[in-house]
Amino acid sequence: MKGLVVSLLLLVVMTYAMFEPCQALTCQDVTTSLAPCANYLTGKGTATQQCCGGVRKLNGLANNTANRRFACNCMKDNAGRLKGLRYERINQLPGQCGVGLSFTIDLNKCNSIP
Repeated sequence: MKGLVVSLLLLVVMTYAMFEPCQALTCQDVTTSLAPCANYLTGKGTATQQCCGGVRKLNGLANNTANRRFACNCMKDNAGRLKGLRYERINQLPGQCGVGLSFTIDLNKCNSIP
């Protein structure tokens, strides 16, 4: 009887883990995370603590290939709205914030991001 109870509890836990909703990344998440970095990305300032906090948050949310590509496409869609954007700073930003990426962010090649 004890074995049956343990098996049922294990089954309930496994079922919950399989169907627990995943946190979905939105373009709003990307925009909000990177908004404090506008001065850095336009060459008018440094990467502030608030900016780097957003970069770390976004790095945590973009935790798989699909989310990284989605985030890249959101950045691409919003790039034209940021007057004076210096594209080279997009790839410098993670390093400025102590976030290591194993890939280069190229807004023209979002679908090639691993």
